[in-house]
Amino acid sequence: MSVKTQEFLFQRIRELLPPNVSLADAVADILNLSTDSAYRRIRGETALVLEEVSELCRHYGISLDQLLKIESGSTIFRNVRINLKEYDYNAYLADLARLLKSIAAAERKEIIYLTKDLPLFHNFYCAPLLAFRYFFWMKTIVDHPDFAQRQFEIDCITPETAQRSREALQAYIEIPSVEIWNTECINSIISQVEFYRESGYFASAADIKTVYHALEETILHVRDQVAHGCKFMPGESPDNKRNNFSFFYNRIVLGTNVIITLMDNLKTCYFNYDVLNYLVTRDESFCNSCHADLQNLMKRATLVSQTGERHRNIFFGILLNKVTERLKSL
Repeated sequence: MSVKTQEFLFQRIRELLPPNVSLADAVADILNLSTDSAYRRIRGETALVLEEVSELCRHYGISLDQLLKIESGSTIFRNVRINLKEYDYNAYLADLARLLKSIAAAERKEIIYLTKDLPLFHNFYCAPLLAFRYFFWMKTIVDHPDFAQRQFEIDCITPETAQRSREALQAYIEIPSVEIWNTECINSIISQVEFYRESGYFASAADIKTVYHALEETILHVRDQVAHGCKFMPGESPDNKRNNFSFFYNRIVLGTNVIITLMDNLKTCYFNYDVLNYLVTRDESFCNSCHADLQNLMKRATLVSQTGERHRNIFFGILLNKVTERLKSL
């Protein structure tokens, strides 16, 4: 096995491990080695023998044939995708909350979130907005049969889903975060509301107003957090909260939904696609490059958390005006 293939094997195993589990400890346990011997194999100082490769592939369900065909310059991603059988939305939320709690427990941690949409966690502040997004995700994205013939109702979300959403939000609030937004970030929500309005999926005009008012309330709450430089729940006082929220107004590029988590010495990169699903990698070189790209973007964006009141008011004013215009049209 080449050094590159061995490197990819360990990278693939790292992708499959929980973030709080040491790769060296896992490899040592499976191969009955000392931790030092495992480290030498991970670093490429000692070549894996065929029996070791076979054992690792068998344990983690990795195809040896695919492994041997990996080309130089490739990066391995794990696909996290919701489906109606093995991995439903509540399981997705539960895994998300567990991941965030493990990051929060690390000594050094941070989340950097470049977004072209309302970041996932900010959908969870106001119950009517969460209900609409949940309904839209289930009906239009997941294509859940239980929602096929239904109209939107404010009480469509189950208590379990609401609780799991809150758990994920509360875990996110505890982690120091950088968010990079642009003025297009709420366009998709508005488009979804208008599409459902035109398609007759709202049971009443009052429900449309309720969703828009919830979006407005969410934007105002994000603005309050940005002004204080810390994250907190609606109705909670920001007093005595630690500074853990940096917010950038990005006027440079529209970008995509990219999240980088830093947990002690481990970087993980997430690429969101199809609204809820994502690709994830811990490839060191790739994550370092993405991290450097986001750092470069931040240098050219405008920091509006705590300082930058004028630009902050301009930015959030643009978002709020978009909602106001839609409310006027009802």
